[in-house]
Amino acid sequence: MNLRRPDVMEAVQAQVLSHYRSDLVNRIRDKGHVLSADGLLTIKLAKQFGFCYGVERAIDLAYAARKCFPTPKPIYLLGEIIHNPEVNDQIRNMGIQIISPKPTDSELARLNAGDVVIIPAFGTEVDTKNKLVAKGCELVDTTCGDVMSVWKRVRQYSKESVTSIIHGKAKHEETKATTSQATAHGPGHYLVVYNLSETDEVCSYIVNGGNKQQFLEKFKGAYSPGFDPDAHLEAVGVANQTTMLRGETEEVQRRIKNAMIQRHGADQLDRHFRFFDTICGATQDRQDALQKLLREPMDLLLVIGGYNSSNTSHLAEMGESELPTFFIKNAQKMVSDNLIRHFNLVEQKEVETTGWLPPGKITVGITAGASCPNNLIEDAIKRLFELRGISVQELLAN
Repeated sequence: MNLRRPDVMEAVQAQVLSHYRSDLVNRIRDKGHVLSADGLLTIKLAKQFGFCYGVERAIDLAYAARKCFPTPKPIYLLGEIIHNPEVNDQIRNMGIQIISPKPTDSELARLNAGDVVIIPAFGTEVDTKNKLVAKGCELVDTTCGDVMSVWKRVRQYSKESVTSIIHGKAKHEETKATTSQATAHGPGHYLVVYNLSETDEVCSYIVNGGNKQQFLEKFKGAYSPGFDPDAHLEAVGVANQTTMLRGETEEVQRRIKNAMIQRHGADQLDRHFRFFDTICGATQDRQDALQKLLREPMDLLLVIGGYNSSNTSHLAEMGESELPTFFIKNAQKMVSDNLIRHFNLVEQKEVETTGWLPPGKITVGITAGASCPNNLIEDAIKRLFELRGISVQELLAN
């Protein structure tokens, strides 16, 4: 069924706008991304933030599926449509049932031929998709185009017996989907590196060799079945989870390239090393916009989005390196002008901080991940002004 028929999408987009749009955010954008109350409180929005095209497309298709397959037709979603709890709650409220990203046998047994299954924006593993097709399910595939570009590159590496070194988080849904592509279409293997420290360990092994068992134990859960570092680090190609920090991915590429030059010589590099820029454009736009915002004088930064959102967590990392930064999933986390509940990236849990909002005249920067809707950004803006005893409506009326 064509879910993108003009009549369907017109109705869907009106519904999506009613759920997630923000007139307030649009008005602040029109005012140069700044809103100030007599100098007591000034907020500055990053030039790029919130929903990206891939997220909008995924949400549109999920809503279109519900419209085209009305209740009681069962619709299932693999995991989360995007990494935002409010959006996923809205999807549940539409009667779409969420099952595991990698369905268990009991979950698969619940599915019948003709049941609709939505594949989220991160994609799904090849084996999972094949099982759903074998069941006769009707798939609504919302996988982001940027993610599929990475898959294309990884499949090419695999066909050429080149090991994919993927800069990403091994347990993230997108990376799992990408690694499945590396082993499904040829003799290739994969290895996932999370940061530069892990990259250096790989580089050291490429140049000097090492203890194979220690290496495999170190990267347990992050490499393909049968992966042998002695054999499968001879020829590698770098790719990445699309939401990683661009600068870090580029450094991963540079270090592995240099390791290959040391090991095999510059004249043999083409036989042993490949790379391709697979950073998502929207991710990069939001990182660039925040970098510009961070050059302006500010007292603190709010980063809004789901705690399991990779692109949002990287925005928080960028902020934390420059000024006090609070990563919150919604406005309710700003409990008072003294207490805020926010996600600690190091501890990987929500924590409480007191005295977070300084007295007197302050400037607060705001950005949001690509999976955060504008209505949540509006709520945060209103809450900030409310904590200062200021009505946003009255402010905009002046």
